[in-house]
Amino acid sequence: MMLGIWKKIKKRCERDFHENEDSEEENMKLIVGLGNPGMQYVGTRHNVGFEVIDCICDAFSIDMNQQKMKGAYGQGFISGQKVILAKPMTYMNNSGECVGEVARFYKIAPEDVIVIYDDINLDVGQLRIRERGSAGGHNGIKSIIAHLGSEDFPRVRIGVGMKGSGQDLVKHVLSKFPAEQKEDIAEGIEDAKDAIELMLGEGIQRAMNRYNGKKKS
Repeated sequence: MMLGIWKKIKKRCERDFHENEDSEEENMKLIVGLGNPGMQYVGTRHNVGFEVIDCICDAFSIDMNQQKMKGAYGQGFISGQKVILAKPMTYMNNSGECVGEVARFYKIAPEDVIVIYDDINLDVGQLRIRERGSAGGHNGIKSIIAHLGSEDFPRVRIGVGMKGSGQDLVKHVLSKFPAEQKEDIAEGIEDAKDAIELMLGEGIQRAMNRYNGKKKS
């Protein structure tokens, strides 16, 4: 009799555990910062996504202590939301290989993936947040769309400034910010971190209203 009762209790506990585990996975968000691995790319315009991830890690005490599925990862909580932070280590143009693999492994839907990346069509440090959209010529986003099979994922774009007349685009995005732009990009990175927190805590519309069109100080 008692043995039968304990078996029922054990079975119920196991069921509740797995239901909670499944619920955690369903609610998990994947936050991806795009960039290129390697010391030679640190501080370049194309790597602002990586820098935002670093800023988020510092703010919320999340360690990027995992290396798998073609990326570097950390797990933690932001605004009560369980998150995976990721930096693809595939180089920019193949970022989707990492993002797609992680999303499939953790069963994360495209709308629960937030991608942070550079935009040459915005002033340095300016943010533009969108719920979905095309790649807009950005090769990293093209790759992510291809591997997720969807354009329906939120993104946070950070302005890195337009290239000069006659300047090669690749050289521009792989260049570092001059001294006169460093304050603006530092403010943009901090804003992007705050925008991610707001998106997770109060929703993307609140973040869009606050940061899209925000005047630089």
